[in-house]
Amino acid sequence: MISIYTDAATKGNPGPTGLGILIIVNKQQFQLTSTIDLANNHEGEFQAAIAGFRYLTAHFTAQEVVLFHTDSQLVKDAVSKRYAKHYSPELATLLSLMDQFETVITRWIPEKENHGAHHLANQALHQLE
Repeated sequence: MISIYTDAATKGNPGPTGLGILIIVNKQQFQLTSTIDLANNHEGEFQAAIAGFRYLTAHFTAQEVVLFHTDSQLVKDAVSKRYAKHYSPELATLLSLMDQFETVITRWIPEKENHGAHHLANQALHQLE
């Protein structure tokens, strides 16, 4: 089983954005960061999830069960409904990556439970300053 936590940190809205991805597999952690020069927070949340699932598709098999944790209610709802009014291109990319796994369970978590990915996103954002 794979647990993935994603988050974004934006300075300004839109503004420079840091992406944080924490992946836990068999008690081993993979910490990923990336940056976007200009995005709003919602775009950043989608891009963090996309980056995380790109990593998963490149490094793990489709038979793995993936528990996807996000503190973005928008991302969680969009994935659950397979619809996003304003972020349909980002959602389509994310769903195509998620669909490469047999089972993905998406779970909204409060920000306080997403501190690993949140810390990574803030680290990435500070690299832009």
